[in-house]
Amino acid sequence: MRLLSVVGFSSILFSLSAASLYPRDHDARDYIAVHLRSSLSPDRAAQILGARHEGQIGELEDHHTFSFSKGRGDEIDKLLEDLQARRKRKRHLDKREDEEELNGILYSEKLIPKQRLHKRIPPPPASWAKSRSKRSTQSRAKEAAVARQQEIAGELVIKDPIFVNQWHLFNTVQPGHDLNVTGLWLEGITGNGTITAIVDDGLDMYSNDLKDNYFAEGSYDFNDKGKEPKPRLSDDKHGTRCAGEVAAVKNNVCGVGVAYNGKVAGIRILSKPVTDEDEAAAINYGFQQNQIYSCSWGPVDSGATMDAPGLLIRRAMVNGIQKGRDGKGSLFVFAAGNGAGNGDNCNFDGYTNSIYSITVGAIDREDQHPYYSESCSAQLVVTYSSGGNDAISTTDIGPDSCSNKHGGTSAAGPLVVGVVALALGVRPELTWRDMQYLIVETAIPVNTDQEGWQTTAIGKKFSHDFGYGKVDAYSMVQLAKTWKLVKPQAWLHSPWLKVHKDIPQGLKGLASSFEITEEMLKKNNLERIEHVTVTMNVNHTRRGDLSVELRSPTGVVSHLSVARDGDTVNAGYVDWTFMSVAHWGETGKGKWTVIVKDITINDFSGRFLDWQLSLWGESIDGKIQKLHPLPGPHDHDHDTSEPAPEVMTTTVASTGPSKPSATGKPTNHLDRPVNAKPSASPTSTAVPSGSAAAAATPSTSGLTDSFLPSPFPTFGVSKRTQIWIYGSIALIFIFCVTLGVYFLVQRHKRLRNNPRDDYEFEMVAEDEEGYPLNGAGVAGAGAKKQSQRRRRGGELYDAFAGESDEEIFSGSEDGEKPYYDDEEDGDDEREDDGPKWSEKSRGSGELGSGS
Repeated sequence: MRLLSVVGFSSILFSLSAASLYPRDHDARDYIAVHLRSSLSPDRAAQILGARHEGQIGELEDHHTFSFSKGRGDEIDKLLEDLQARRKRKRHLDKREDEEELNGILYSEKLIPKQRLHKRIPPPPASWAKSRSKRSTQSRAKEAAVARQQEIAGELVIKDPIFVNQWHLFNTVQPGHDLNVTGLWLEGITGNGTITAIVDDGLDMYSNDLKDNYFAEGSYDFNDKGKEPKPRLSDDKHGTRCAGEVAAVKNNVCGVGVAYNGKVAGIRILSKPVTDEDEAAAINYGFQQNQIYSCSWGPVDSGATMDAPGLLIRRAMVNGIQKGRDGKGSLFVFAAGNGAGNGDNCNFDGYTNSIYSITVGAIDREDQHPYYSESCSAQLVVTYSSGGNDAISTTDIGPDSCSNKHGGTSAAGPLVVGVVALALGVRPELTWRDMQYLIVETAIPVNTDQEGWQTTAIGKKFSHDFGYGKVDAYSMVQLAKTWKLVKPQAWLHSPWLKVHKDIPQGLKGLASSFEITEEMLKKNNLERIEHVTVTMNVNHTRRGDLSVELRSPTGVVSHLSVARDGDTVNAGYVDWTFMSVAHWGETGKGKWTVIVKDITINDFSGRFLDWQLSLWGESIDGKIQKLHPLPGPHDHDHDTSEPAPEVMTTTVASTGPSKPSATGKPTNHLDRPVNAKPSASPTSTAVPSGSAAAAATPSTSGLTDSFLPSPFPTFGVSKRTQIWIYGSIALIFIFCVTLGVYFLVQRHKRLRNNPRDDYEFEMVAEDEEGYPLNGAGVAGAGAKKQSQRRRRGGELYDAFAGESDEEIFSGSEDGEKPYYDDEEDGDDEREDDGPKWSEKSRGSGELGSGS
């Protein structure tokens, strides 16, 4: 066994050394990534392909790169197409043939360098000079806070000249609006023993503010292929600034990092186009020593793109989660994105909406949501960055250079990285999921008077703008000291749920539901939820018109996507996976509903094809739980042996924001909220009301439930609206009854006061048709005529009985009836006082706030 390990290790070393012998030359050669069966050696694969083996892809076992001379390009393209076609056919063959599939070649893809990753730096505000002057004046006015800052600096022997400007560490202008980290430093918690890899455009390891904390063994330049990730381009400053936020040394240069005694490595990938091979290797580089990967980049934040990492990169991320840090999992921290001004949303980014990422948004120094920070249901937490006429002060390129203009979610992410390093310094055994739990448990909600906050099933506050709130370093690390490690991850994947219905335009959405039962949860060993993902296929001729929300059994709403004005692509969602952390702690039992909306009435249309629900969380029995397989090329293959169940759908009223909410200017100054004493174990899970159906079949009921027994119609609206409708009907009925009683009393008074009432009379006999009889017992002609006149008058009265004057005379002259949400059968339920939507409001999406 030991010999095999040595042989395997030697093989890896040989592959890596072989790769170094052949630097990538994409002008002269074509490169492909191949996944091999372990039984097939790379040398044998090279012979089969007629290619040169370039080495293993990073830390991905059985994944290798091969190359061909450029003149064989057409031949290689045809080879890849043939391989793909043969693999697809072989999936349906028996196991004996499958084991010999394509001589052990399981997957292949061509590697093409692309510049698809961008640093997340927003443009600086126009009022930069004025803001600095104003800040200085305000700082001088806070003498008490300044005195306390000086006291802390003296006790910790902090002599760094710009520490006084690092308001994110200690805010003297708005006391309490900072990371709340200095108390940890005073306890000696400063990041000792931790290593953070800054995956970026390089790191100036010769900066006097970084060189003492630089970790060379965990560093590599994937752009220029070398061990030193030194910045080489004029704009290679981003990584050094991020590194300074995390681990700038406590000395007499610039400022200090959040974990100023932690180590920091540099992994350079942003300065040139890279292939998926490079990126996959980068995020696994040195993953037994590098603990945290700080990633302040992603696809362009234009508000018009949907971009996700390729299969190799997704496999590398899961590989890091499962094998990094001796199986405790690499920690990936991603900046949420700076495209809010373009109407962008971080759920259109396959990095930030990954369950394996800690996605970090930004707030300014007054805890306000800045103009650039993207919102989404995948955002876990926010922290400080530029905005509100200020920015982050940190290290810069050069021996003693500093910067006071670092900002965007690029600057927010590394601050959370620093806090995570402090927690790891206290508890190195924390897993990647434990760290997310700690963030959820200790984050402080901010600006809770703003729209969009909702209370989750476990009593937490969640907002698509702020996640669970701002990170609080002191509370998080204190809780980490006594935290009980969570059990391994379990999951539940629903079958592919067929819909295949056109999406209505306007105020209605197309809803599809699926029921999760207790039996399904037990079968999948799932105790409680952490992440929820929805993978879906929607056709549409203008993608930006679409929006999607997910409603859980407890009523918590996740806005998975929002309409984007700039997204004019003639496409919908193709096997796109959205993610939400809003349902953290739910049991998962009950009806989950996806609602697809197209609120813009225009010539563009769409069709909801199918979707798949996945619940991810803590296992019931951790001893029997296995690791999730690596992502595969056929994970979303709908051509399965079992037919997908048909799902009954319904149209529902549109609620909540279908477009990104506008962020207003800061209006208040809030002191730091005080957290309750943190508990040493996860928050208890609230049990959803109601019971799930026994069968594991999709729900066929509509989205809205009635507050009255089943014979009463729901009108396809919420319970609150039903109460309003039935309440109005009841008031009208009471009014009519009262009015009738009033007229009866008045008539009785008139008859009683009429002197003719004193005469005696007897009942007039009538024939079978009700006509009065004459003395001979025959109805007279005059009597019949008079009675018929009375009957026609009664019929006319009956025709209008129950309608008010307003109902009779206020009909629309142009024939247009009020717009109202109806049942699927098309019947109109009209209420005069009900909501009437103008074409303008329907087209612009002004549907109310919602969460």
